Amino acid sequence: MNTMLFPMIDPIANSLGSWASQVTLASILLRIAVSFAFSAVIGCERSNKRHSAGLRTFILVSLASTIAMLLDVFLMQTFDVSFAMISAATAVGIAIISTSSILYSSKSQIKGLTTAVGLWSCCMIGLSVGAGFYTIAIAGFAAVLCGISLLPPLEVYLKDRSNHFEIHLELNDKHRLQDFITTIRRLGLIIDDIESNPAYVNSGLSVFSISLTITKEELKKYKKHSEIIQALGTLDYVSHIEEIQ
Repeated sequence: MNTMLFPMIDPIANSLGSWASQVTLASILLRIAVSFAFSAVIGCERSNKRHSAGLRTFILVSLASTIAMLLDVFLMQTFDVSFAMISAATAVGIAIISTSSILYSSKSQIKGLTTAVGLWSCCMIGLSVGAGFYTIAIAGFAAVLCGISLLPPLEVYLKDRSNHFEIHLELNDKHRLQDFITTIRRLGLIIDDIESNPAYVNSGLSVFSISLTITKEELKKYKKHSEIIQALGTLDYVSHIEEIQ
């Protein structure tokens, strides 16, 4: 009987020795420890930013994925099972569970999407660790951590320089919407879409989600979204205005 599911093609497994690619007590403990450590780091980053899924959630997702892959490795070695059924079911299950962290706020904002994808990515890292592909797991962990912790400032910069953005607008009087539309057109903005927000019915406010495109060259070159919104916020009939991220 073949004692290994995969040939020893992983550089880290090769350097550690044949035991690292086999399902032994030592390799099981190593894979669980690596899975725990990687997911804990990602979970800490999410918890530090007060996201819906935090440290414990990321650790449990990664450990469940690692254990599922270890079980599949054992079954494929022992009973000649040709398909990693448990791992596939785990990946699908975690993808479904992670969608529960996606929320839609009263300001028409989608929140939790990055956390949901992060959970699924953590599942993939856990599966890689469980399969004994340490190099893939380390590279994937580094890429995911970089994506969720280092790239947000760049993303904010690119969004702020885009010619398209969306605002959440609260007016004191619904009849002043036409005045607001006239003002933004004079500034060199085009309305792509405008929707009334039903979450604020009977609140005394008229609330809208408005998609805008900057057409005036001066605004394109020198004005950030925050500066445009700050200027619009000085209108006496605007109760509140902010960009929808």
